[in-house]
Amino acid sequence: MGLIFSKSQKVKLQHCDVSGIVFYPRFLEMLNELVEDWFEEELDFPFSELYHGEGVPTADLQIAFVSPARLGDVFEKSLYVIRLEDSSLTYQFKFAFEDSLILQGECTLIHVGLTDDKLKSESWTNRVRENIQRFLK
Repeated sequence: MGLIFSKSQKVKLQHCDVSGIVFYPRFLEMLNELVEDWFEEELDFPFSELYHGEGVPTADLQIAFVSPARLGDVFEKSLYVIRLEDSSLTYQFKFAFEDSLILQGECTLIHVGLTDDKLKSESWTNRVRENIQRFLK
């Protein structure tokens, strides 16, 4: 089994609606932050380098919201890879507070080159592919 990338997330006022629970689009921002940290910290492919002629847009996203997260909660965000192809990867993720699942899902990212305002899939470099493989389940 491969590695799991995890980060803690504290729910702040900026994440919440008036009832004090996380407004669902904020969860997607938190997920993107997790992916961005994973690319920088583990894949050695930070977005600051990636977005100079390349990108990793989301091709598919499935998510199930299971229970709310509330202002002040600290929960764990985690992901691992279930499929790695020439120019794409699919990962599963979950957010959990103590023993309670908040949300879970699956996402596919495609590595693309940006030329002439067009997107074209591009193979992962060997270095990035090897780093992704460490998280392959």
